[in-house]
Amino acid sequence: MDDRKKDQSIQSHANFDGDSATGDRTQIRQDQQNQQPPQIDPSLADAQAVAASLGVDPNTGLSQAEAERRLAQYGPNELASAPPVPKWKKFLAQFKDPLVYLLLAATGISLIAWFIEKANAAPGAEGGEILPFDAIVIVLILIVNAVLGYIQESKAEEAVEALSQMTAPQTNVLRDGKIARINTVDVVPGDMVVLGEGDSIPADGRLLAAASLRVAEASLTGESVPVGKNVDTLAEAKALGDRANMVFNGTSVTQGTGRAIVTSTGMRTQVGKIADLLQATDDDDSPLQKEMNYVSKILGIAVCIIAAVVLVALALTEGFNDIHDVIDSLLLSVSLAVAAVPEGLAAILTVVLALGVRRMAEHHAIVKKLHSVETLGSASVICSDKTGTLTRNEMTVERVVTPSGEVQLTGTGYAPEGRMIAIDAAEAAGITGAAEAAQAEAVTTLAVGAIANDGELRETAVETVRNGADSASSANTLWEAVGDPTEVSLIVAARKVKADRKYANYTRVGEIPFTSDRKRMAVVAQDNADAGRLTVFAKGAPDVLLGYCSRIAVNGAVRPMTQGDRQQILAAVERLSAEAYRTLGQAYRPLGTASLADVPGVAINAAGHVVDIAEQSDVLENDLIWVGMVGIIDPPRTEVRDSVAEAHRAGIRTVMITGDHPLTAARIASDLGIIDATGAADLGSTVLTGTQLDELPDEAAFDNATRNISVYARVAPEHKLKIVESLQRQGNIVAMTGDGVNDAPAVKTADIGVAMGITGTEVTKQSAKMILADDNFSTIVEAVREGRGIFDNIRKFLRYLLSSNVGEVFTVFGGVMLAGFLGISQPGSQGVTVPLLATQLLWINLLTDAAPALAMGVDPSTDDVMARKPRKLTDRVIDGQMWGDIIFIGIIMAAVTLIGMDMHLAGGLFTDRSVDAIGHDAQMTEARTMGFTILVFAQMLNALCSRSHDQSVFVGLFANKWLWGAIALSTLLQLAVVYVPFLNTAFGTVPLSAGAWVECLGLAMIVLVASELRKCVLRAMHRR
Repeated sequence: MDDRKKDQSIQSHANFDGDSATGDRTQIRQDQQNQQPPQIDPSLADAQAVAASLGVDPNTGLSQAEAERRLAQYGPNELASAPPVPKWKKFLAQFKDPLVYLLLAATGISLIAWFIEKANAAPGAEGGEILPFDAIVIVLILIVNAVLGYIQESKAEEAVEALSQMTAPQTNVLRDGKIARINTVDVVPGDMVVLGEGDSIPADGRLLAAASLRVAEASLTGESVPVGKNVDTLAEAKALGDRANMVFNGTSVTQGTGRAIVTSTGMRTQVGKIADLLQATDDDDSPLQKEMNYVSKILGIAVCIIAAVVLVALALTEGFNDIHDVIDSLLLSVSLAVAAVPEGLAAILTVVLALGVRRMAEHHAIVKKLHSVETLGSASVICSDKTGTLTRNEMTVERVVTPSGEVQLTGTGYAPEGRMIAIDAAEAAGITGAAEAAQAEAVTTLAVGAIANDGELRETAVETVRNGADSASSANTLWEAVGDPTEVSLIVAARKVKADRKYANYTRVGEIPFTSDRKRMAVVAQDNADAGRLTVFAKGAPDVLLGYCSRIAVNGAVRPMTQGDRQQILAAVERLSAEAYRTLGQAYRPLGTASLADVPGVAINAAGHVVDIAEQSDVLENDLIWVGMVGIIDPPRTEVRDSVAEAHRAGIRTVMITGDHPLTAARIASDLGIIDATGAADLGSTVLTGTQLDELPDEAAFDNATRNISVYARVAPEHKLKIVESLQRQGNIVAMTGDGVNDAPAVKTADIGVAMGITGTEVTKQSAKMILADDNFSTIVEAVREGRGIFDNIRKFLRYLLSSNVGEVFTVFGGVMLAGFLGISQPGSQGVTVPLLATQLLWINLLTDAAPALAMGVDPSTDDVMARKPRKLTDRVIDGQMWGDIIFIGIIMAAVTLIGMDMHLAGGLFTDRSVDAIGHDAQMTEARTMGFTILVFAQMLNALCSRSHDQSVFVGLFANKWLWGAIALSTLLQLAVVYVPFLNTAFGTVPLSAGAWVECLGLAMIVLVASELRKCVLRAMHRR
C-alpha cells in the first residue's frame, strides 16, 4: 500500500460516521473531512473489531509516538471556532463608543468654525488659525486612546487565555500500557479513554468495558435522565439516544466506570456536526459592570442638565448674535461632556481585574471570569469538604480491627514500609493466641480491601548522584498514588503486611462500583489457584456493609453473625471515629463455582449470557462474611487552622460538609477551630447528619438548623445543595467547594463555586467560578483577601477618576457662569469664552489620569482588609460616603483652578490686572495655562488622597512605587505641554514663569490640605 492510500486508510478507520461538519470552517478541516468515505456505525460493530480497525491494542492503548503522529494528522480534539477577529477590526472597535461619536461631532463643529473664520477673514489679513488645531488634537487623542485601549484589551485577553490554559480539561487515557492524564485537546482517534464518575467524555467512542456506567446526555439528546451504558453490539441502527454502547463528546459520567475507544474527535463528533447550530449567549453584566453603567448614566444625565442650564443662561443673558456664538456654545457643551466622563475607565477596570486575577493564579486560585473577582470579597460563608481541602489527603491505614482483636500499622505516606503491632487487650487478659489471630485476620482484611479496589500504587526508580570522589550513583524509589487516596492506602497497608501474596492469584471479572448513594463497592474475582472459583470481595462504610453481612470470620472459622457481634463492631466504629479515623469495613463471599451462570439468582439474558454484574448487586452483595475494618487517618493541614481563624476575624463563617462519620468530622472541625468543643459528648451535639436534616419538618426548621450548625456529616449530594440554598436565603454570600460530579449542582448554585483542581472532576470544574490548583482551604481565604484588596483598589481609582472629572465639570460650569466676575469674559466681548479648552480636558482625562489610575489598581492595602465584615452585594460600589468625597474634592479642585486663572486676568475677584499690551486673548491663554496646570497637579495630589476614605495620606505614603512613577510621568507630560512650542500651539498653552509655578503648586496643595482636614474630622467622628 503506498503512503497516500495508507493515510486514507488510517483516516477512514478514525471516522466511522464519516459525515462532514456543516458551516463555514477552515479549508484544512474541510479537506480532512472530505477525504473520509462513508463508514458503518461503530455501534453495529463488535468492540474488538472496532479496535482492530483503528489499529490499537485495547490492553495497552496507543504508543506515545503513534498518538503524536495521529494528532499531527487529524488535528486537535476541539470544535472549530469562528475565525479570529483581525487586529485592525479590534482596533476600529475601540471607536465604537457614544463618547467617541460625541468627540467626533466636536471635531466636525471645530472644523466648521475654522472654515467660517477662514472665510470671514479679510483678504491679506491674518484671519483665524493656520490649521484647525482643536480638530487635529481631538483626533490625535482619540487615536492615542484607541491605541491604549487596544493594548490594554490585548493584555487582558492574554491573561484570560493563560487562565484558560491552566483550567484546560483533561482526560485519562491508556498510553503505552499505563494510564496517563492528558489535555482533552490532545485525544486522538484510537485512544483508549478511561472513564470514571464525574468525568466529561472527550470524544465519541465505542465502549469496551462498562460497570454500572450511566451517562448524562441531556446536552446532546435532551434526555433528562442519565442513560445506562453497556458493551453489547446493536443488532440494528438506532437513534443517537438509544446507542447504549456508545459515548459522545460533551456528555458526562454520573455513575460507574468504563473504557471506550475513541472513534471520532473534534468536528467529526456528533456534537461537532451540530456545532454551527450552537449559539453563544452573552453573559449577564456583573454587579460591578452594572454599577459602572449606572454611574455613566448618572454622569451623562447630570452633564446634559448642566449643559442645558448653561446654554439657556447664556441665551438669556448674552444672546446668540451669530453662527460663532452657536458654535462656541456647542463646543462648550462638548467640553462639559468631555470633562464629566472618564474615557479610560473601562480599559483601566479591565486591566486591574486582569492583573488581580493573575496574582490570584500565582496563589493557586484560578478565577475563570474577570468580573467574578468582586464577589470574592463579599463571601460570608465558606462551605468546605473535609478530605483534601481541610486535610492533607495523605490517607494512611493505622488501625485494623478484627473479630479477634486490633492491630496497629506503622509507617506513613505511600511507601509500603512498616510493620504490624498487636494492641488488643485480650492477650493481657490471658486469652491465649488472640494476638496471633488478630494479626492473621488483619492480613485477610487488608487483602480483601486491596482486591475490592480501583486504586494503583506505582513504583518509579529515581537515580540520584552522591557527591564525592567517586561520584557514585544510587537508585531511590518514588511511590506514586493513582486513583482515590483512600483506596491506595489499603494497597499500601496490604503491601506492608505481605497481604499481596493472598490476592496475587485473583483476577477480576466484574465490578459493582462505589457510588455516593451506595457507600460501598464490590468486585467478583476468580482464584486461578483454585480452578477459577469465584469470590465476591466488598468494602464500604461499616454501618452500611454490616447490613449485607450474615456471617463473621473468627480465628479461621466462619459462623453466623450475632446481634452482639454487630454491637461490638458498631462500638469499635464509634471509638475509632472519635479518634478522627475514617472507617472502612471489609467482607467477602465465596460463590463456590467458576461460572456466574451457576450462581442462584444471577440473571441470564435471551442469548444465554450473564447480565452485566454491575446490575446484579441485590444477588451478589448479600450473605457476606465480615472479616474486619480499618481505621484510616488523614491529618489536618497545619496551615488551615490559622486560615479558619483569619476567616472568622473577617466575619466569614466556615462550614464543614463531609460524608465521614459524625464524630470524625466533629473532631477534625474542633482541631481546626471550626467549632469550639472540648469532649466527644460535646462534639456530637454540634454535628448534624444527613438523616437528621431529612427529619426536619419544614424550610423554617432547616434554616434555623443551618443558622447554628457548622459541621455536617454523612450527607448526600442533595443535602449540600439544600444547605447552600438555606444559607443564601439567610442573606449570606456562599462559597462552596466540591470535587465530585454530584457536587456540581451545589457548586453551581453557590455565589462562589470552587472546584478542586487536583481531585475535582471535569464536570465540577466546568460548574465552578474558581478552581483551587492545590485543593487547599487556605487558598480560598487568601483569594478572599486578594478579592477584597482588588475591590478596594477599584474603589480607590473610581474615587480618584470621578472626583477629578467632577472637578473638571465644576471648573467649566463655574468658569462660564462666573465668567464676568472672574475676568474670563471682558465687558463688551461677544461669544462664549470657556475656561478650559476641550483638548486640554481630553489631555487630562486620557493621558495624565490614566497612569495614576492604573497604578492605584495595584496599590497595597492601606488597612487590614480582613478586619472588616463582608460587603453585601446590595451595597453600592460608589456609596454615599464616596459621593461625598467626590463632590467635596471636586468643588475644592474647581475652586483652586478658577482662583489661579482669576489671578492672571484683568477684572478678577482676587486681582485686578489691567489688559496690557499683550491683549485679553494672550492674557486668557496664560490664565488657561495656569488653570490647566493647577488642575493637573491638583489631580496628582488627589491620587495620593484617594487611597483611603479616612486615613491620612502620609500613612504608607511611599508604599506604592508605581503610583509615584505615574505621578512623575504625568508631571513630565504636563511640562512638555507647557514648554514644547508645537504643543503650545496644539493645546493653547504658553510657558509659565517661576512665580507662576509657585502659585500653581501652592494652589494645588490646597486640595491635599482640605482632604486631610476632612479626614481628621471623619476620624474624630468615628472615635466618638
